[in-house]
Amino acid sequence: MNIVFWIGGIVIGAVVSFAVGWTARARLAATRLGDAERQAQVIVEDARREADAVKRAAVLEGKEEALKLRQQGERENQQARSTQLATERAFQEREAAFNRRVELVEKKDRDLKRLEQEVGQREGAVQQRNAQLETLMQEQTARLERVAGMSADEARAQLLASIESEARAEANRRVAEIRDAAQRNAEREARKIITLAMQRYAGDQVSESSVSVVHLPSDDMKGRIIGREGRNIRSFETITGVDVIIDDTPEAVILSGFDPVRREIARQSLERLVADGRIHPARIEEVVAKVKGEVESKIKELGELACLEVGVHGIHPELQQLLGRLHYRTSYGQNILRHSIEVAHLAGMMAAEIGMDQKMAKRGGLMHDIGKAIDHDQEGTHPALGMDVAARYGEPQPVLESIGYHHDDYAGGSLWPVLVAAADAVSGARPGARRESLEIYIKRLESLERIAGTFPGVEKSYAIQAGREIRILVEHSKVDDARAQDLAGEIARRIEKELQYPGQIRVTVIRETRAVDYAK
Repeated sequence: MNIVFWIGGIVIGAVVSFAVGWTARARLAATRLGDAERQAQVIVEDARREADAVKRAAVLEGKEEALKLRQQGERENQQARSTQLATERAFQEREAAFNRRVELVEKKDRDLKRLEQEVGQREGAVQQRNAQLETLMQEQTARLERVAGMSADEARAQLLASIESEARAEANRRVAEIRDAAQRNAEREARKIITLAMQRYAGDQVSESSVSVVHLPSDDMKGRIIGREGRNIRSFETITGVDVIIDDTPEAVILSGFDPVRREIARQSLERLVADGRIHPARIEEVVAKVKGEVESKIKELGELACLEVGVHGIHPELQQLLGRLHYRTSYGQNILRHSIEVAHLAGMMAAEIGMDQKMAKRGGLMHDIGKAIDHDQEGTHPALGMDVAARYGEPQPVLESIGYHHDDYAGGSLWPVLVAAADAVSGARPGARRESLEIYIKRLESLERIAGTFPGVEKSYAIQAGREIRILVEHSKVDDARAQDLAGEIARRIEKELQYPGQIRVTVIRETRAVDYAK
């Protein structure tokens, strides 16, 4: 019974709880629905207000855009009106200028017509006067012909011939005077400069040459130099790069090679081998290596001493090395290094006399023949090779010009090549400075006489004073005094153009008239 009541109470409680819960959920749902409706109304109101704001902003923006477009249109219209007004004003100004030009042209046309009329009138008067003058000239000419006894053409020809002869004689006389004056002044100044330079530098020059003959104590030494089956001489030639010529010359061996430094190394090596007596391939290689090091050291020392002797500083060590190599190079028996030092001194002295840079002149004179140190190994002339190697080591432009153009005319107009060429000629043309072969000497004399004989009017020519003067006898009937002076200059220019010679050659033209008669 109690259990039934307890179960019933539970059921009733559950029903009541369900009813209460359902009622609570219904009220909560109604509350939430009201809240949702209120929120929806708020959202709708907010959206409506935002739409109104957007609408008003769009309307305002459209009005502003329309206002801007209207203002821009007004500005463009104003600019168009201004442009149109400016165009109208320019057109009016051009029209006014055109009208003025038309008036000016019309005025010039009227003036031109008036001038044409005046010119026509004057032309008629001039023609009439010319006719009168022609008549008077004919009468005067006829009267003069009757008085002089010759026609007008003959008188004109005679007058022209007389005037031409006088003018030619006067011109020749003036030319001769100007040439003599210029030559006297030029020779005096040049002689003064060169004499002062030579007087200040009185260095003795001994003609050195690269020795290519090695003397032996006996002819038995030749066999030891050759060695068994020629192995010693082959090794020596291979190591030194010099040919060894062993012939019938008593107690002497000849060394032949284009490179003077190699030939000097070979000479010293062979002399040491001969003095030592031990000659075999290993000993040859040892001695040649030792001598080569000594010669290279001496070359470097000679280059440095040359720069110190001349007083030139800042030359690249490689260029000093090339200068030292010139000690073993000769030209016509003249040592090139001593010649370069002498040219440097002479160029510096002459530069001081004429107001040029003395140090730059010495630098160019010292290095003017530096290309001769490498012309055995490379293709090209020694001025071009020297100029290239000096430019490679940063030498200044005057030095490059002195090296590259001291044998040629430089189109650039620089005086440095001329100065160095003059010093080079003074150094090389001094008596005893260089040796010249008999064949070249005779050929130069024959060329001098041949050149002189090609000119018309030359009777005989003689090259005298070892080719430093040529005397020319001309036919007095074909060459007058004025022509003799011109002939000397033409022959001198021809010699300068065709011949190579040291120093200068004097050209003397002799013209004489001899009257011969016999008493019978």
